[in-house]
Amino acid sequence: MNWLTNFVRPKVRAAMQKRETPDNLWQKCPSCGQMIFHKEYKEALSVCPGCGHHGRIGSSDRFAQLFDDGQFTKVRIPKAQEDPLKFKDQKKYSDRLKAARADLGAEDAMDVGCGKMGGHSVVIAVQNFAFMAGSMGIGVGEALIAAAKKAVKAKAPMIVFTAAGGARMQEGILSLMQMPRSTVAVEMVRDAGLPYIVVLTDPTTGGVTASYAMLGDIQIAEPGALIGFAGPRVIENTIREKLPEGFQRAEYLLEHGMLDMVVHRHNLRATLIRIVDLLMRPMSNAPRLAAPAR
Repeated sequence: MNWLTNFVRPKVRAAMQKRETPDNLWQKCPSCGQMIFHKEYKEALSVCPGCGHHGRIGSSDRFAQLFDDGQFTKVRIPKAQEDPLKFKDQKKYSDRLKAARADLGAEDAMDVGCGKMGGHSVVIAVQNFAFMAGSMGIGVGEALIAAAKKAVKAKAPMIVFTAAGGARMQEGILSLMQMPRSTVAVEMVRDAGLPYIVVLTDPTTGGVTASYAMLGDIQIAEPGALIGFAGPRVIENTIREKLPEGFQRAEYLLEHGMLDMVVHRHNLRATLIRIVDLLMRPMSNAPRLAAPAR
């Protein structure tokens, strides 16, 4: 038995080898570059403690934050026709769908949940940017209609969180048809006398902005969210002018009257509860104003 080969060398190699550390322990803020312990970042709802940058989050985190005790019922969404145009670019559209579903465990870019928020029944639809850039296709249209029907049936407000790069090009004109379909869904809620509230998150662009994202009775946005139809670079190249500082960001839109409020994610649940409470309060319980003196 060679003592140096069989005993000493393995010990030296083990000591010299670089220890492997999990690659998900830290999160780098895309805005300020600060390294944040992943657990703390998740507990902070993906908001940077240094600069306040609001990271993108999916439907499961939204539902957990908003619904009372994180309890809700997932609304069943009718299955949409897959790859109606048999589209193919570098990959088949059907393959892209399979990959996105495998990565995220979701059928499409929007999930819908129904439950209590501050004691009020609400229906919440959340668009997930991680699913093919949150693009609006037939599946998203079906989700919005299912959410509207559920809201009307439950006599509950409908709250939609938007996050999208626009319409889904792989579905062509069929994706653009979701704009009028979503408008009809919003009208169903309005005709039932129920509030329709929109929370715009980063980014909300394209056909989503041109339809249901801008139809809310109350328009809210998260800080720093990019909101617009075409992107800033496209606009700059078109008009050949430098855009104002913060153009198309939530604060700029608030200043110019396109939003009602910009709300920090940590305050979002309390703000929505207060709005729903005011909008759903029976008129008989509303405070009465004293008649003017004559």
